[in-house]
Amino acid sequence: MAQDWTPDSWRGLPILQVPEYGDNAKVEAVETELRRQPPLVFAGEARRLKQQLANVADGKAFLLQGGDCAESFAEFSANNIRDTFRVILQMAVVLTFGAACPVVKVGRMAGQFAKPRSEPVEVQDGVELPSYRGDIVNGIEFETDQREPNPERMLRAYHQAASTLNLLRAFAQGGFADLQKVHQWNLDFVADSPEGERYEALAERIGETLDFMEACGLTGDAVAQLRETEFYTSHEGLLLRYEEALTRQDSLTGGWYDCSAHLVWIGDRTRQPDGAHVEFFRGIENPVGIKCGPTLETDDLMKLIEVLNPENEPGRITLISRMGHENVEKYLPALIRAVQREGFSVVWSSDPMHGNTIKASSGYKTRPFDRILSEVRRVFDVHNAEGSYAGGIHVEMTGQDVTECLGGAQAIDDDGLSQRYHTHCDPRLNAMQALELAFLIAEALKEQRAGQRQKVAAAAS
Repeated sequence: MAQDWTPDSWRGLPILQVPEYGDNAKVEAVETELRRQPPLVFAGEARRLKQQLANVADGKAFLLQGGDCAESFAEFSANNIRDTFRVILQMAVVLTFGAACPVVKVGRMAGQFAKPRSEPVEVQDGVELPSYRGDIVNGIEFETDQREPNPERMLRAYHQAASTLNLLRAFAQGGFADLQKVHQWNLDFVADSPEGERYEALAERIGETLDFMEACGLTGDAVAQLRETEFYTSHEGLLLRYEEALTRQDSLTGGWYDCSAHLVWIGDRTRQPDGAHVEFFRGIENPVGIKCGPTLETDDLMKLIEVLNPENEPGRITLISRMGHENVEKYLPALIRAVQREGFSVVWSSDPMHGNTIKASSGYKTRPFDRILSEVRRVFDVHNAEGSYAGGIHVEMTGQDVTECLGGAQAIDDDGLSQRYHTHCDPRLNAMQALELAFLIAEALKEQRAGQRQKVAAAAS
């Protein structure tokens, strides 16, 4: 347990990316109400995820983390949750079967409500209002009453997260994730696409394998892993008032856990070693992610890891690189070498989304799919060259049939962005693009693991 730490010891330290509430009494009332609510996740679940991430850090599994850029109150529905979960299952099957590798599935779901902003205010037609910071803080509509930060939104976010988690647990454990239903996971608008056909061919192979196993007596009734799956949640731990209010002390171990999600991460804008966010994160015992952008100095990363994981516990730290496709070779090798030099145990994951955002000529914020693929390829190449393990992918995606990222098998062009551009914040991959990415990663992962086996064999001989 962290020394001299309490759930509120972050208060009074320098802090960035926080809303300014006008009514402190209302804020305190909301925090008190949140403290009375049941935890959203449990300490034992977070420990289980940490054990699985330790396997990833050891090169024995792969981390798949995906979901909405920013969850919204308006788009909340069982169908949207189901479809995003279904695409994550499809991606996991592609990775597991294609690369013969266990996949740890973590959703950006049931809590991804707060978003950092580059500017505190937004100006339209000469009118200045606070920037939209996610539905947990204020509304996206450019209106004075909507943009005013409202602490009561934290309660609505909590209850929506609880409903989302309830549904996700039912999907994961109640039969929806049964591998016998692998054919049924193809969404209607994906089924007739090149990626859908490629997935269907893989599903046929899985079906044949399952038929063989059933003939040998290995069925879902006998093997739980065939009929259900483990699924975890994550979000950026940005709004510390919300995170603190949902932090609980585990009755079994005495450790403190942020029970808003299984894994929480520190964003690229709030990772100051002496800041409030790092102070809060150092005391919780959840797995912790750190976004690593081009501005991150190696000395600062070493300090962050030492503060957040002084015992070098495997599975505790996931480093999520987000360099931009043209910057991978320039910045990532130095970070990898520093981590290796210090002997730190970490999961290396790649976020190929945030560094590849552009403004299209049509005015839409978008991400070219070819740049996303390029960053993933380059990350794998750099890790292979440095002798480290590219152990994860972190993507913003949705099961909805959106047109927010350019390119892919659908060849979405600038004019096509407006057809179904629904995101509340950043552009997301749709199901076809997510599957295309999964097939690419499966091939790269298969090559990486084959190279590792060759090195082990060569060393043994």
